[in-house]
Amino acid sequence: MQITSKGQVTIPQNIREKFGFLPHTEVEFIEENGNIIMRKVTGGSTRVSQFLDQIRGRYKSTLSTDEIMKLTRG
Repeated sequence: MQITSKGQVTIPQNIREKFGFLPHTEVEFIEENGNIIMRKVTGGSTRVSQFLDQIRGRYKSTLSTDEIMKLTRG
């Protein structure tokens, strides 16, 4: 297996299936005793949840929930 010029590798299908690495799964790389370990990020430590934590409670709207849903659903 080779690393591409963009630093990418393909995780073999049997490994993805065994460990549940679905598309858009957040992973982290850890160096331990000279080895690199890749593992799934669990809990609220993903970039998306960090972003949501930062913006939570900042948006103020005069629209009701029903009005917002109508706008988003067309």
